[in-house]
Amino acid sequence: MQNKFDIIVIGAGHAGIEASYVASKMGCKTALVTMNLKTMGMPSCNPSIGGSAKGHLVKEIDALGGAMGFLADKGGIQFKTLNKSKGPAIWSPRAQIDKDLYPIYVYQLLSKLENLSLIEAMAYDFILEENKVIGIKTIDNNEIFAKAVVFAPGTFLNGVLYTGDKIVKGGRFGENPSEHISNSLNNFGLEMGRLKTGTPPRVLDSSIDYTKVDRELGDEFPTPFSFRTKEVKNRIICWQSATNSITHEILQEGFDRSPMFTGRIKGAGPRYCPSVEDKVNRFSERDSHKILLEPEGLNTNTLYVNGFSTSLPEDIQIRGLRSIKGMENAVMLRPGYAVEYDFFFPYQLKFSLESKLIENLFLAGQLNGTSGYEEAAAQGLIAGINAALKVKGEGDFVLKRSEAYIGVLIDDLVNKSTEEPYRIFTSLAEYRLLLRQDNADYRLMKHGFAHGLIPESQFNKINENQELIKQGYDYSKIIKIKADKANEYLTQVGENEIKDSTDIFSLAKRSGTHINQLFHLLEEKPHELRKLFDNDFLLDQLQIEIKYEGYIARHKKEIDYFNLNEEKRIPVNFDYDILNSISNEAREKLKKIQPGSLGQASRISGVSATDISVLSLFLK
Repeated sequence: MQNKFDIIVIGAGHAGIEASYVASKMGCKTALVTMNLKTMGMPSCNPSIGGSAKGHLVKEIDALGGAMGFLADKGGIQFKTLNKSKGPAIWSPRAQIDKDLYPIYVYQLLSKLENLSLIEAMAYDFILEENKVIGIKTIDNNEIFAKAVVFAPGTFLNGVLYTGDKIVKGGRFGENPSEHISNSLNNFGLEMGRLKTGTPPRVLDSSIDYTKVDRELGDEFPTPFSFRTKEVKNRIICWQSATNSITHEILQEGFDRSPMFTGRIKGAGPRYCPSVEDKVNRFSERDSHKILLEPEGLNTNTLYVNGFSTSLPEDIQIRGLRSIKGMENAVMLRPGYAVEYDFFFPYQLKFSLESKLIENLFLAGQLNGTSGYEEAAAQGLIAGINAALKVKGEGDFVLKRSEAYIGVLIDDLVNKSTEEPYRIFTSLAEYRLLLRQDNADYRLMKHGFAHGLIPESQFNKINENQELIKQGYDYSKIIKIKADKANEYLTQVGENEIKDSTDIFSLAKRSGTHINQLFHLLEEKPHELRKLFDNDFLLDQLQIEIKYEGYIARHKKEIDYFNLNEEKRIPVNFDYDILNSISNEAREKLKKIQPGSLGQASRISGVSATDISVLSLFLK
């Protein structure tokens, strides 16, 4: 076996896929080490990619040259944009994926990469030399050496599965855990904790009475995640039902055997995606909770019972399922379970996701305390890029929270660390109107191109489209529409008529109008903007830029102030003990996290505005 590489990636979940993909594409000789090549990218839980805020991450991964968006388009079987009834800042694409096809597409993609070797083995330990990682040992005592290592084991570190009283070691159903390697890092000095996540039961599709449940359709005109995909199609229907008071009574019967309530599970679970027993316990005033029945693939007979994540005993699970409308005769093919696993507190990382304690070791994915495939993939992408840059001696690649949801994610992890699985939300982004999913390419593709991950032809196309939007924006301010032309349209869309000729820009700011229709009212259109007028996607973006012009301008001013504090650097190994006037909690947190700038220090929980003022004055 070849045993010398530039980069080793441990784990082939969503983080490991991205890290190995981008590192090899950046010209680094890369090894992806995984226990089973057939399960690379296997969805352990929900067979879906994207969703609220998570869809933003997938679009950003794609804009930077990552793989998840393209793979989701290939493996997707139903596509939908969520939150369309609300503002464009929170529109989020989501796709149901085929759980069997997705890993096949992952293997097809990775196995063809020129600089990537796929190695089926279990990583057992790290090889360290003077606080630097130089390689790994596998469980069969082989050694593999590299200049950098990306560690992305998912939920497999000392993983334990719980279903009622039944306890089994495992990283997920049917797969063994990794039992030594996290203890090795813990012994070296990295602080470790335990977290918990879970998954619902799977049921037989033919056992559902579809006359009693509601249809959940995909979009009429679905849009792909990736710039590389021309078209996607909806090929399945999902279904909706709900729990009821009888369901809740049945579930409560199993609380005395629930590993979550009896204390067998020590790790904290995800607050925003709780188990069904946790929902019943915490929200006792509610008499129902939404349930979605989602096909797991085109050639399977299994339905994923979304909203019914549980670790209750099997007999309680099946009785609870059969109390739900349409599921009276449900056949449970596999019970739900909780998985508890080791993680490392992310305050121990740099923004590049390199360990502060062990040089050349990058950590990515759920071992950093996150939940979800998309959060893991985003970290894998950043870790992979930075590992490649480290090997090349080219510095760090860090995204600010003002330029990407990926920046928000990593900034939150490093500054606030976590005591529970972290999930991204649009509400966590202060500048979310600028960080929309539709403009991810314009925000981030320049970085992907700079690292050799985006082809020049695509980068030139994005620049051309940006210029078209700018020209359309300027043009809309100077071209006016006569009142008699505009009023017929304004009446149709429920807007007040105008008395005098009015520029398109002003009319487009009205809630009922759309710039596409306003441009159609013109008798003559400038030839140089014909590509804009023929592109509905670009016109939609122009509409957003005009309609939210005031908010966008305010965000940009706030970002200027944000960047000012980011540029106020704090010296490395600054002695916070000499600041007598800050609180003890702030001193502890600042010493622990060692922020690089005043801006970063201000975002650390437990550090007050007064503490920042004292630090700022001292630095001056």
